[in-house]
Amino acid sequence: MIPPAWAYFSWRFEGLERIPRDGPAIVACNHASYLDPFANAYAIVKAGRRPRFLGKDDLFDIPLVGRVLRGAGQIPVRRGAKDPTALRMAEAAIGAGEVVMIYPEGTVTTRDDGLPMEGKTGVVRLSLATGVPITPMASWGSAPVWQKSGRGSLKPRRPVWVKAGAPLDLTARRDEAEDAGAVRAMTAEVMDAITALVVDLRERYPRRWMDEK
Repeated sequence: MIPPAWAYFSWRFEGLERIPRDGPAIVACNHASYLDPFANAYAIVKAGRRPRFLGKDDLFDIPLVGRVLRGAGQIPVRRGAKDPTALRMAEAAIGAGEVVMIYPEGTVTTRDDGLPMEGKTGVVRLSLATGVPITPMASWGSAPVWQKSGRGSLKPRRPVWVKAGAPLDLTARRDEAEDAGAVRAMTAEVMDAITALVVDLRERYPRRWMDEK
């Protein structure tokens, strides 16, 4: 029997004091592996909060998985559709003082170096709509464990590191919410902050695990 994820991997968390102890928060994360939601949720729980994720809607159609996601209050996103429902649900969660977790890339990165891809603008639009800063968060070490295809590695005690960065406060730019170019530029700033965290973790990650599958 495989032990729970929190006992199976060698976890390291940094910067969790940057997660607000109470009140609303928006956390934007990189997406290197399907293990990331577990890693990011674990980090938020260790920070004393409960996370609500925006996740692709087809996950909610999977028997049992969908029931668990709905029961936990997670928010389905229709990818490729201009449906404002997810954003409105996220705004409601923010208004209720919750922590909303978003993967701006929308999917697991396809880059060979594991760094984040271009982000979608939803996280910035949510921040501008609510006036809540964006806290960047990065994880590293999860990629070999669980990908869309190919065999994953379940070697025990694999290091999985998660780091939260300094919040990005966009409140001074709320009047630019309807400027598509400005929103894309702000999104790039968010992705740059996440990428810097990823690079920092990658550079300090134990060498013997880097190429070991």
